[in-house]
Parts: sequence; C-alpha cells; structure tokens
Amino acid sequence: MTGQRAAAEPYTTRWETTVEWVDGDEIGLDVTYFYAESGGQPADRGTIGDATVTDVQRVDGETVHTVADASGVATGDRLICTVDWAFRTYCMRAHTASHALYGVAREHLDDLGYGGFDIGAPTVEDIGTVGDAKVRVDLRTSTTVDDDVLVDLEAGVNRVVWESRPVSWNSVPAEEARSRGEVAFNTKTEEGVMSSADSVRLVTIGGPTDEAPPLDVAACGGTHVRNTRQIGPVTVLERSNPGEGLTRVEFAVGPPGVRRRATEKRALFDAARALDAAPSETADAARDLRARVEDLAATVTDLRGDLVAAELAAAEATEREGRPWIGATVDGVGPNDVRETVLGAVGDAADVVVLAGTDGATFVVAGSTGDPPAEDVVADLTDRFGGGGGGSERFAQGGGLDATPAEVVAHLRE
Repeated sequence: MTGQRAAAEPYTTRWETTVEWVDGDEIGLDVTYFYAESGGQPADRGTIGDATVTDVQRVDGETVHTVADASGVATGDRLICTVDWAFRTYCMRAHTASHALYGVAREHLDDLGYGGFDIGAPTVEDIGTVGDAKVRVDLRTSTTVDDDVLVDLEAGVNRVVWESRPVSWNSVPAEEARSRGEVAFNTKTEEGVMSSADSVRLVTIGGPTDEAPPLDVAACGGTHVRNTRQIGPVTVLERSNPGEGLTRVEFAVGPPGVRRRATEKRALFDAARALDAAPSETADAARDLRARVEDLAATVTDLRGDLVAAELAAAEATEREGRPWIGATVDGVGPNDVRETVLGAVGDAADVVVLAGTDGATFVVAGSTGDPPAEDVVADLTDRFGGGGGGSERFAQGGGLDATPAEVVAHLRE
C-alpha cells in the first residue's frame, strides 16, 4: 500500500505544480496533495488554478482530478493548487475519530472486528462547509450494542480527545503488519492491502501515557490529525444493524456534533420542565408518568365496559325472526371497546346483540348464538346502509354505514 501524498502530509493544502495532461474536464498533475476517494473517505475539494475540483480518483495508479470547467487549463501550465481546508480538516477529524471509536470499542465489545467505514460528505454545492454530515463505523461483535454501550463509546472517545493522545503514521513491511495481532485490518475498505502490498501504512493512536500501549493501530491510507485533541467533540447519533453480525454506529464530529448535543439538551430541558422534574430525574419521572397513563387507560377501559353494559341493560329486547334481539346505541367507544361486553351478553340478555356507535363514521358490532350468524346480521345492515364488514357466526362488525346509530337501531326494531 504505497499511499497518497495527502495522507503522508495532510497539512499541506497549497502548492505549485505542472499540469501534465488535460482530457475534457479531467486533469493530471505532476505533484498532487489532493486526496483521491478511497477506503470510505471522500475525495478532497479545492481548486487547480481557477478551476474548481469536484472529484479526485485513482485510476490505474494515477490520480485523476475532475474539475467543473477545464477550459482555462492547458498541458504544461504552472498552477497554484489549493485544497479546501475546511473540508480536509473535517475529513481528518472524522477519520481519526473513527479509529478512536474502534479503539474504545475494544474495551467494551467482545469478538470485535472491523466491518466498514464511511465519512458522509457535503455535496459539491456545500464546499467549505460540513453541514450535518455524519460518520459511520460498522463493528463486528457478539456483544449487543445497547443504549448503555453507546453512551460508554461516546464518553470513551471524548475522553481520548480530552487526553490529547498523539496520532502517528508510518509504513511497515506487510509481513510485520500481518504478524501483529493488535493491528486492525479491513480488506474491503482498504482495498485489499493485505493481499498484494509489500508494505502497509499503519495509523497509531497512542496510549494515555508514553509507557502505555496504544489505543488503536490500524492499516489505513486516509488523512488524520496529529493529536486527538484536534478531533473536537464527538456525538454518537444512533445505531443500526446493516447485516448479520454487524452493528453500525453513526456519529458526528465538530459543529454537527455540537448542534446535535444542543438539540438533545434543549429536548431534555423541555421534557424536564414538562414533567416538573430535574433533568437528572427525567427518566424516572417519565416512567412514573407512563405507569399512571397505563393505569388511567385501564380505568377508562373498565368504565367503557360499564357504560356499554349499562346501555345494554337499559335496552329492551325485541323479537325478531322468532328470537330475542337487543339493539342499542353507544357513545364514546369504538368497535374494539365493546367486543367482550357484546359477547358476554349473548345468550344471557338475548340471542342477538347489536350495538351501533360512531368512531369517525357509524359502526355496528353484532354478537350471536349462531342463529342467525353474526356475520349475516352485519351483512344485512351494510346492504341497507352501506359500508362494509365481516366476521364469524359468533361475532362480526362493520363500519362506514350511511346512517346514524339511532337509525340503525330503529331499523332493528321494525
């Protein structure tokens, strides 16, 4: 893995060089410090002379720069090249932060392996900003990455930032890299560095002291900061499972992370204020509120059942098709609220029990001993008043009837 000049000298962002060739809007340079997209890190942005660089790729071992308009660039020109420093800095911080996250994850996750990495980058129109870009790291682990683990990962990374640990890079023989068990490799994102390279570039984040072992050593061809303090604040955003055995952790670095923290802090304060609790007591207050709501919901369900039972008790049975029927209207309940009450009344209060109410539109619920089937009762009502429904011979319901509940009950009593 020979690497790129940008990775070896990431703080070089302005230089003069000769244009070796121009092909349409693609340019080749004698010397370039533009980073070509690789290993999950996006290509640099910037300018070659007056031409805006929109993409940089490695093609057959050569760095190809795509510009918005190359009409003013000619072979042999000596031009000043400038890398967009805001974009480069963001990528350096984000890439080093991903290594720090992986290093901290070693302390918390079992059977850890590296599954992938990507820096979400701003679009060309957002050159010079980082917007709300985020970074992802895919971890292979047998450990369940729950909320507590996410908090530990975020706290650990920010501790590493605070401790100002050195970050260094150097190339070593591939055989040496293979023999070192602490080196993290990801052959997919590093484009197969283990398979054919004579040397491997290792990026090392040091330990908390010079005598302590390093936090992380990884084969990597990307750009990095020289010290973890330059990463700035890191905010873990969320986790997901992109594939079997993988946990994807997404995080924000720098301004996007600060904005996310501010948003979450405001939400916490708003919730605490609404719950009349201190921020540190918000979770307990929310759990207490949820328990009270569940108790109230159970009480409401019981009261609705009592209401329906009262409506049935007050209703007079009528004879229809030689069998006792009861039809009644109900208020403040939906079809799912009355099922058990209706079934409980069948065979006791009457052979057929029909309740009609409104839940956005008029609905009917019918219970029967089976003769006539409840589904036939509902079908007769929807044939007359419209709507639709279905069920079984013991229970059925319908909705969307073009009649008031009182009109439906009056029809049953005809």
